[in-house]
Amino acid sequence: MKRLFLSFFLLLISLSVFGQTNLVNIKGYAPAFVGKKIQVEEIEDYISQKTATIASSTVESDSTFSMSFNIAETQRVLVKIENNRSFMYVQPKGQYSILFPQKDPRQPFRPAGNQVELTFFDLDSTDINYRILGFNRWMDNFLALNYADAYKNPIRFNHKVDSFKTVVENYYVQDTGKYIFDYVRFTIANTIDNIQQAGNRNRYEKHDFYIKHQKVLYHNDAYMDYFLKFYSSMMSIIPMEVNNRVYLGLLKSSPSLIMNALGLEYTLINRRIREMVMVKMLSELYYSPDYPQTNIITVLDSVKNHALFSANKIIAANIINRLTEVVNGGKAPDFVVKNQKGDLKGLSDYKGKYLYVHFYNPMDENNRKEIPLLQNLYEKYSSEITFITICKESDVANSKEDKTLKNIKWDVAIVPNENSIFSYYKITTFPQYVLIDPYSYIVQAPALGPQPNSTYKTIEKVFFDIQRAIKQKD
Repeated sequence: MKRLFLSFFLLLISLSVFGQTNLVNIKGYAPAFVGKKIQVEEIEDYISQKTATIASSTVESDSTFSMSFNIAETQRVLVKIENNRSFMYVQPKGQYSILFPQKDPRQPFRPAGNQVELTFFDLDSTDINYRILGFNRWMDNFLALNYADAYKNPIRFNHKVDSFKTVVENYYVQDTGKYIFDYVRFTIANTIDNIQQAGNRNRYEKHDFYIKHQKVLYHNDAYMDYFLKFYSSMMSIIPMEVNNRVYLGLLKSSPSLIMNALGLEYTLINRRIREMVMVKMLSELYYSPDYPQTNIITVLDSVKNHALFSANKIIAANIINRLTEVVNGGKAPDFVVKNQKGDLKGLSDYKGKYLYVHFYNPMDENNRKEIPLLQNLYEKYSSEITFITICKESDVANSKEDKTLKNIKWDVAIVPNENSIFSYYKITTFPQYVLIDPYSYIVQAPALGPQPNSTYKTIEKVFFDIQRAIKQKD
């Protein structure tokens, strides 16, 4: 019993020491956001891009804020206030003082969120942000002075690149195995080594040089950026025989068959990477009409529970959430509906303009009251925003008042109650709205409606900003 108590006591001490050793403190100023919530989000994985809040605070009346949290390793994090966001790097025991600025008024409004640039105060020269900013500036200067030679004099450019790499490698050689070393290596791979010119490595040479002998760096953004580009659209890259075997494995909902098929591709000899690529590839195929979505989810669910590598379980779980849940910034689920003219319309038919999806119940008086408001919005913003109203068949059939539907000037679709659009978009109440951008990504889900919500906001402010941004661009 004493031994058990001693072990538990030592465990508590070790956890306490770990917490103190790895504690990160961020304080700063956000004068444009007094009273607003500021939060720090970690990137759980770079394939799904899912984030999780690890710290939050409120900007005080004097514009200051302060947050603390523990981390296990150096990583890139997201700092957010409302719809504004910025990235920074944090390392264990890091102490940061920052300024979170307002959006640059010269930048167009982006409903999905605006990027801002943090200002650091008293940044230590050993900090990861200081070192990354220094290297980025170094590489930018090199490219500014020598980029033209990539096309005018490729031989001279190659010599300069080799010389630059040698100098960089000698400078960072003492950092081998640290975040900055890998960041530098893969930033060069993502930029200089991808400049199209004579002497470029082919795909297999790049694999052997950058991937084959490299540990998978799940939380290094430069490595993952290279990884995502290198293994993008694999179904169009792998040989036809492998492609067919992957497809047959998918029809049988068998991750083992798919893994075995992908193992025939040289750049996928590493099983950890092969499993990651399989998850990434299936997420890319999910919205293709040639591949069964149910089978894709079944395979991903199997990986989530039985992956060969635990980190890949997290990725598979996050990918499933991305594919099956509507999230702001995520890809909008596809749908096919028939409008009042009898034309079949899918999400792709509405590309090129913002799409405001209105889920409507004509049986409900409160629903019907919003139609005149929507008609006013349509008159003002239809040049920039497409509207569509979607109703359940049973609601229309049981409705005593159907004149509203007949008077609507935009597309109206009456669909079966069991239509997948309601589950895809998580529609449980009516009215409900979703705003989708011209590239089929979710801007707001659920979106604001034409009537003020509890904070007196309506969708018109968003529409006005979209209209103004488009006109300024033109």
